[in-house]
Amino acid sequence: MTSDSATSLRQVRSFCRFCSALCGIVVTVDGDQVVEVRGDADHPLSRGYTCPKGRALGAWHHHPERLDVPSVRRGTAQRATDWDAALGDLAGRLQATANEYGPDAVGMYMATATSFDAAGGRMAFRLFQALGTKSRYSAVTIDTPCRPLVCDQLSGNAGLMPCIDEETAGLTILVGTNPVVSHGHTTSLPDPVNRLRALAAGPRELWVIDPRRTESARLATRHLAPRPGTDHAIFAFAIRSLLTDGGADLPYLERHATEADVHALRMAVEPFDLARATEETGLEADELTDLVAAIRRHRRLGAMTGTGTTMSAVANSTEWLVWALQIITGSYEQPGGLWFHPGFLRCFDRRNLRPSGPDLVRWPGPPSRPDLPGFYGEYPCAAMVDEIESGNLRALIVIGGNPASSLPDTPRVAAALASLDVLAVADVVHSDTAKFATHLLPCAGQLERADVPDYVDQYYPVVASQHTVAVVAPGADRKPLWWIAARLGEHLGHRLLPNDLALDEVTDDILLDAYSGRGRLPLDTLREAPTAVIAEGPVRGWVHERVLPEGRWRLAPRALIDDLARVATTTRRAARSSSPDDELVLIPRRLLRTLNSQLRDTQARGGRLEVATVLLHPTDALARGISHGDRVRVHSATGEVFASASVDASIREGVVSLPHGFAEPAVGRLTSGAVDTDPMTGMVRLSGLHVRVTPAPTAVSAPSS
Repeated sequence: MTSDSATSLRQVRSFCRFCSALCGIVVTVDGDQVVEVRGDADHPLSRGYTCPKGRALGAWHHHPERLDVPSVRRGTAQRATDWDAALGDLAGRLQATANEYGPDAVGMYMATATSFDAAGGRMAFRLFQALGTKSRYSAVTIDTPCRPLVCDQLSGNAGLMPCIDEETAGLTILVGTNPVVSHGHTTSLPDPVNRLRALAAGPRELWVIDPRRTESARLATRHLAPRPGTDHAIFAFAIRSLLTDGGADLPYLERHATEADVHALRMAVEPFDLARATEETGLEADELTDLVAAIRRHRRLGAMTGTGTTMSAVANSTEWLVWALQIITGSYEQPGGLWFHPGFLRCFDRRNLRPSGPDLVRWPGPPSRPDLPGFYGEYPCAAMVDEIESGNLRALIVIGGNPASSLPDTPRVAAALASLDVLAVADVVHSDTAKFATHLLPCAGQLERADVPDYVDQYYPVVASQHTVAVVAPGADRKPLWWIAARLGEHLGHRLLPNDLALDEVTDDILLDAYSGRGRLPLDTLREAPTAVIAEGPVRGWVHERVLPEGRWRLAPRALIDDLARVATTTRRAARSSSPDDELVLIPRRLLRTLNSQLRDTQARGGRLEVATVLLHPTDALARGISHGDRVRVHSATGEVFASASVDASIREGVVSLPHGFAEPAVGRLTSGAVDTDPMTGMVRLSGLHVRVTPAPTAVSAPSS
């Protein structure tokens, strides 16, 4: 921390917690006012870089709709009150609900923000455990459940985090992810442009597979633009080619897979010859054969997926085949391939993580949707509205999330949230969900608390961590999330603080010390460091030694073989049938200045607000009489949205794109949790939707955001 004696300005080092890049920042403060946020040039990972989201942190901190005091709804109005009154009222109503309807009538939705609050996230989870309910929901089942599913099926552990080895990478493949904008998806690339340029600098190769020529694709060695929902066919063809015609690491497979699994994988991908792969993907034959040639040339590879694939109907199959491709080439835990991040705090490489049984423990879905699986200790978000409508879920605590803008069936979600007996929302800024709340609980923001990365430290490109002090004290009557959860627990008769600590004795750092006990370095080492501390580079070998049953991958699980057969039949039928001339396929995309529903109305000083436009190809626009900037109607079998058209040749013909997280256009209006959920994970399909785009009637105006 530095100060200018001639003024009241102070400069405080911290790190941004909007996304997993966790970029180092320098915050200029004047009293309790955040004046400026800029990148920290001395940060060893972000190297002075920060994106418009990070630079908007000051404006976010001083947001005009910042939640400042706890309140309770009385009739149709929120009434400000004090913390004991708000939490006492909430606890009484939660307990009454549990007494009358059972503990599962009380639920909790834990979203992205809890992953970026070490003490708050852990305390919120302890509160959930104390409630004794099965009704837990999280953002995991909105966009990524395929990843822990496949990870568990192949390794016996759902929590492995593969990372790019930037020092030794030869061939890197990015599938449905755009790190220039998103900074990665469960693996982070701070300073993404320079990192991608390095990965593409010869003789290295960077391939990007995406129906749109994204900002990341423009930096790549090669870009492939397949039809949406056909990525599995690319990797099935590559695996078939390597196993049949050479390129697979057979000695590695002999040591780390069973002969039966290798045979089963070979049979599963056998139908995907070159003719079928080109037919399904719409790619040219030489694009596919060149990809296989690149794999043979480099022998090993690192492949990462993103929401472009994980939110699609072929998510499980694509994720499985991406992992299988890296296994058959012996790429995991080897130079030139991906390594698995053990975590700075969790130190998984020092623990025995071998599975106790053959599969992840699962249980039936919630009573209203027994067709949807329950696993990872939670129910799929697709079932939340059904549970509310059926009367099974009557009270909900929402922490750090905005389900009103992120779940399918947007009108149903709004009606369901409004019908709850209790809806408690703990957040930093007012949201689409908060408007339905019975209790509003204002949380300290990321600049108002001490913190370290917990869990998300596994997203770093190296084994590292950092500590931040609270840049400013919590303003108004805001409280840290850990304090809110612990105090609510006390009202419910539960002591949630570790080591029998009393609430008035606890600080952010006392809790961080308690949670960081088995980390790689003492927390004091992080406190004393001026910026992030890198403990070591890639850690290899521990997954083979400590995780895999008998050191072998379960390369070809029956459930994933069956899923591939299912999606292969569907996509081949679609490739051979002619779609209606006016039908397009919708895919998601990230925006540079927003993250999910955060920062939609906030910009850095001198910046601009982003608008959620409908991106479509010039040929598709011309055929529909649409010009750039026109207001258009996007409609599916389940609903419609209105937005401005952005005509751009970067997107594949026949494809249209909308970002998620906006109140309008709300992509959730275009899909339904009742009819389009994945049978293995319960995730609602949010990519690969069939829609029509037409000029908006002049008399129609969009719903207000």
